[in-house]
Amino acid sequence: MVGGWGNEVKFGSVFTSAVRFGAKIALVRPCLLPIIYVRMTLEEFRKSLKSERPPEDLTLSLAALWWDAKGDWGKAHESAQQDEGPAGAWVHAYLHRKEGDLSNAAYWYRRAGKPQAGVSLDKERIEIVSLLLSESQ
Repeated sequence: MVGGWGNEVKFGSVFTSAVRFGAKIALVRPCLLPIIYVRMTLEEFRKSLKSERPPEDLTLSLAALWWDAKGDWGKAHESAQQDEGPAGAWVHAYLHRKEGDLSNAAYWYRRAGKPQAGVSLDKERIEIVSLLLSESQ
């Protein structure tokens, strides 16, 4: 049961503040998408690929590219789908291009506001990783 002022309550994996207004309780979610700052270089990203799991501080888009570099398209796609912003759309486009689904990739490139890539898949992945790492610092 939720009661009092400003109690923290966990619903699923999201912490929510419960605030009482008279006899009613309002559940407030200040931010569903936390801002994550990644302090990592491209070389550190590459070295992290020796691990079994991606570093915990990666954004969803960078985690998707990490899983892709490890050869797990399914986990990469799942992670990219969770990022509803432009970075997630760009990674999503790249993954569908890699899959060979060019019409779906074209849709995601448009959502990301990016032109369809004309470079190799490896070069595009490195370009995206580099840009996302530089934006997060």
